[in-house]
Formats: sequence, C-alpha cells, structure tokens
Amino acid sequence: MISANLPARAKLDSTIPFNVDPNHANQFQFTDTQDWFSHNIPHWRNLFPFITSPRPRILEIGSWEGRSAVFLLQNICGEGTDMGMAVCIDHFDLFRTSAGRERFRKINHNLSLTGKPFRVLPQFSVPALMNLLEKEILKEESLGNAGFDWIYIDGSHEADDTFLDGELAWRLARKGAIFIFDDYHWDKEPEDSKHHPKKGIDTFLDLHRGEYVKLTEPEHYQVVLRKTSEMRIGFLIDKEGLSADEGDAIKKVFGYGINVALVVDPAYATSAAVVILSAVENTTGRITIYIIDCGLSEEDKQRLLRLIDPLRANDVTMMFIALNAECLGKELGPVWAKLDLAEVLPIERVLYLDADTLIRTSIEMLWQTDLQGQTIAAAPDVGHPMGHDQMGVKMPYFNAGVMLVDLAKMRSRSAELKRLGRSMKDSKFRDQDVLNTFYASQWNRLSLKWNAQGLGTYARYPSPERDMLRLLDPTIDTPDPAIVHFTGPVNPSVEEVLSLYVQPPTAKPWGYLGAPGHPFQAEWWAVVERTGWGYTRSQSANMATAEMDKAISDAIRDFRERVKDSQYTI
Repeated sequence: MISANLPARAKLDSTIPFNVDPNHANQFQFTDTQDWFSHNIPHWRNLFPFITSPRPRILEIGSWEGRSAVFLLQNICGEGTDMGMAVCIDHFDLFRTSAGRERFRKINHNLSLTGKPFRVLPQFSVPALMNLLEKEILKEESLGNAGFDWIYIDGSHEADDTFLDGELAWRLARKGAIFIFDDYHWDKEPEDSKHHPKKGIDTFLDLHRGEYVKLTEPEHYQVVLRKTSEMRIGFLIDKEGLSADEGDAIKKVFGYGINVALVVDPAYATSAAVVILSAVENTTGRITIYIIDCGLSEEDKQRLLRLIDPLRANDVTMMFIALNAECLGKELGPVWAKLDLAEVLPIERVLYLDADTLIRTSIEMLWQTDLQGQTIAAAPDVGHPMGHDQMGVKMPYFNAGVMLVDLAKMRSRSAELKRLGRSMKDSKFRDQDVLNTFYASQWNRLSLKWNAQGLGTYARYPSPERDMLRLLDPTIDTPDPAIVHFTGPVNPSVEEVLSLYVQPPTAKPWGYLGAPGHPFQAEWWAVVERTGWGYTRSQSANMATAEMDKAISDAIRDFRERVKDSQYTI
C-alpha cells in the first residue's frame, strides 16, 4: 500500500495558502470559520506526481465556496494553451435560500480569479452527474478525451448518497485518476450510522476492489485511491432535472435535520432522558442529539441510547461528546459546559436544551427561527427580566436554558467568551450571567412559550419588570407552553422553602419537595415512566427523606453559624 501521508484529523487553518498572485489573494471571498480544506494541502501536493495529463480535468462534488477547486486550478491546471479545467457540483440550496445564493455568488467569484476554465453546476449531485455522463460519452465518441483526472467527493454525508456519488463519479474517472472521498471519520454522526459516509465508502471499496490502488491508511480522514481500471461510462440518459416543492419538502430534500445538544452529568441523567424522549416523541424528521458527557456511566449512556425507538433509528441519532482538558466544563464544572458548545460540537447550528426541560410540541418551528444575524435566540428570564443587582446595569436578560445558537458565529469569538467565563466564575447565575454580559443587546428574543419558567410560582408574582414582559409577550401566561422549564434547585434549602417572598417555592419534580403547584409536574413524571428508566415517584419519595433531613441539618448548621457570628451562644 502506498501512503499519501494524509492526517487522521487536522486542525482547521483559515489562511489562503494557494499559489496565487498577491494582488488577487485578498480578493478571494471565503468564510474563515468554514475552512474545512486547507489542512489537506500538504498531503494533496504529494499526489500531484500521479497526474500526468497535459490538461488535467477536475471534478468536485460538494464545492461550497470553492477553496479546494481554487487550489487545484492554480496548482495542477497549467497555463496558456495547456490549461486544464474544473467542474464543481453543489446544490446551493437550489437558490431557494439566501445562503445558497450567496455561496453560488462566492464560488463563481473565487474561481474566476484563477483565470482558468471552470463550470459550476448548481444541482444535486445525481442529476448533475447523469448530465455529465451523457455529455462525456458524446465527447468520448467524437474526441476521445472524456473523463476526469482528479475527482473529489465531499457532498452529502448520507451513506447511500456517498456511495451513489462514488458510483457515478467512478464512471467519469480516467485510468490513473486520483479519486478522493472526504469525511471517512466525520465526527457529527456515529460511524456505523447510515447518516455517516463511512458505510457508503466501505461498500464502494468492496465493490470495486481490484480496480484501484489505495493510497491512504484506515485511520486517515480521507480515502485516496488511484484508479487502475479503464473508464467505463456505459449508458446515455435523459435530460431531466430535479423538481421539488418549497417549504418543508425542499428542506427534507436538502437533508437538513435538527441538531439538539444537552449537557448531562450522572445527577441529571434521568431528567435528560425526559428531554430526549419528549423531543423525539413530538418531532418528526431527522434529529441528531449531542450529549455533552460530564461523567456519565456506560450504563447511563446505553439507557439514553435505548430511548430511541427502533422505528426512528434511521431518523434519530445520538452522539456522546467528551470535554477536553481546556474546556470550561472540565475546569469549572458541568454548568459551564454551555460555553464550550462551539468548541466541541462539529456543527454550525444547534438547539441547546437544559436537562430540566419538558418538550410538549414539535421543535421544528423553533429550529427554523431566523436568528437575524445574531448569535443566540433565547427567551427572557421570567425571574429577572432586566437582570439582577450583580449585573451592574439594567438591561434585557435572557434565560440560557433554551437557546438556538449559531455556532459558527460563537466559534469566531470562543476564546473571548471563555476568558470572560473564567473572570465571572463567581457570578450569581454563572454561565447565564456570562452569556448575557457577552451578548448584551445582541440576542434575538424568543416567545416564552419556548421556555416557560416559574409556572405555578414566581411567574404569577407581579413586578414592574414582569408586568412589562407580560405586555410584550402574553405567552408568559399560556396554559399550553411548547417547552416547560423546571427552574429552581433540585432540593431547595429550608430558607427557600419557608420564604415569604415566593410561595409555593421553586423546585424540580424529582427533588425531596417535588415541584409544588407546578401545572406540568404530573406530565413530567408520565414521561419518566415512558423512558423505562426504572425511576418512579415512590422511589423519589424514599430518597426525599434523606434529602429533606440534609436540608434541615444544613439549616441548623447555618443558624448556629449566624448566631456565632453575632457573638451569641446557644
């Protein structure tokens, strides 16, 4: 086996290491936080000696803004009369979204700066490849120079799509062509899932064994082949394009699913199961659930995985993400892991849910919320709509228990956010205070139906700030919220239980006090029973005695210390 020395996984590099005219370098329009290519450059250069055609032809499936195509055009496609060319295939959301139209504009702009011939096919890969196959067989019949010398497959991550892209593109690969599959060890989905390209790549490799030399090792992130068999196009096709309805149908065609993240430690494993099951039961379509693992046992992980009905196994996947040593969640505790989302999640957008929420309707509409250029969308904090005294200044203050997050934007300032987190580690509401300080007045307000807090307790208490919030968002009083958030401690102190200011006291359903007066406590327990976790209200009641005794013991100790501090004795 010949090794191209490709990396198992490399860190992103947002520079432009192409051989370009310095006068043009700054004119390329690439998104710095979406550079998934540049780390491959040294290893791709090792492959150039295999390209012997005087006019190399490049085919890319999944070109995004054209980084890799620009690199290849500038480095292997020659000059003057010996110029090669590139064909780039990407659906660009079929121009049905502003983001798709912008990517199409950028790739055409970037490729044009190379001065080399190119074509951009704004289609899904299958119709585009079928169209190419038809044109190439006609070219072969008339000129004898059909096919491509370098083929790069980085399109859909679905296993069957990857296999089909490989099959169709293989027919367009000349003998001796370099043929590259990307994302062999992609970390967004489990590698044994049909939603991961590895299964499709492995199937392709099995089917075509004997027709190639493999230039990479199993641990490498890309699979690089050199074709040893003759090109065989083999058929002609009709000229029919893709048609699809707008709205939900086209989103499904694009393959866009919902990404959900939770931070879970052993103490919150049962309640996290409620969040997951209630979300999956109420939401159809593709969902990927990312569990930020803060010490879960293997048994807990298996229990969480078993929440997914086998009938939904093709739609719903779950991944456990470990925190590295530099993460705030590792350094300061699980509550801070929210600030690590951009660093540890391999995606661009996520719906974060606290592990003490209950999902009562589909989260599809929430997922589709337009962030309007902001990093976060969240609902106001009902307890402190304008922040609290320690914040220093009165301003709209959101609750961080339900957040829609643009991780690409958050990622670009992740280091600053974490520095602020460390400097505010003793703040009253910790991570929530940090996020409100960092994104002050730079967040989109969600309806309180997506984060119903303090129900049956402080939400009904009048205050000037809450009265104003009630005018702005009447859903504060909705009897049918989409997401219920059980705020407050698991096991409140005696002082909190006896407080004259908030009655009934705020607490979570599984603590010694339960959630007194909360209209959705029984519904939460009903979901617990469906999880099959084996945790019942009677078991909770048995544990409650010990927790209540602890709260009383703590209260007596605190009382003695206060008396002692007042220079009295008892």
